Amino acid sequence: MDPILIADDHPLFRAALRQAVSAAFPDTPIEEADSLPALQTLVEQQKQYSLLLLDLHMPGTHGFSAVIYLRDHYRDTPLVVISASDEADVMQRAIGFGANGFIPKSASLDTMVDALNQVLAGDTWLPPAARTSSAIPASASEQELARRISSLTPQQFRVLGMLLEGMANKVIAIELNVSEATVKAHMTAILRKLGVRNRTQAVLLLRDIAIEAPTS
Repeated sequence: MDPILIADDHPLFRAALRQAVSAAFPDTPIEEADSLPALQTLVEQQKQYSLLLLDLHMPGTHGFSAVIYLRDHYRDTPLVVISASDEADVMQRAIGFGANGFIPKSASLDTMVDALNQVLAGDTWLPPAARTSSAIPASASEQELARRISSLTPQQFRVLGMLLEGMANKVIAIELNVSEATVKAHMTAILRKLGVRNRTQAVLLLRDIAIEAPTS
């Protein structure tokens, strides 16, 4: 069995996920990413995984952008969103964007184990409260935006996340250890691929996939 990837920036919850994965799939290798750059490094290595577990609110991501990013790179690999968000519409939208399951961080260990087993068996898993209605399909505008985001290179996706956090080009250059001219080139390419003219338009465009971060 290929490794299972856990992408979450919280050490304690990564430990809880490791416990659930080990209980569900004993002796299966586990790889971890504690940040968006670490996740992208693994993706760029073109490693194969049997299951992807993604924290919806990992720093550097924006709304469902990381779901879109992973779904594009691992089209046939089961993807489960893990989040402190517990709103049914958020869960349904995650499924609409291609996730195979959504596990709230408040779920018990037994629930997590059951959910992971069901997803790896080919089913879609949601908490009972979110199963009363059908998954909300991505709208035409969201599908088009997902296509545009998928066209970004890994570095452009990283720069986009920093742009959405309000970072100036100079700060992004320092964070990525590249020249400001390189960041400007990435920014030009990002705006072109998104079909917008400036940062403000990019931020407004990505409201379609935005979600409110949990307060606790």
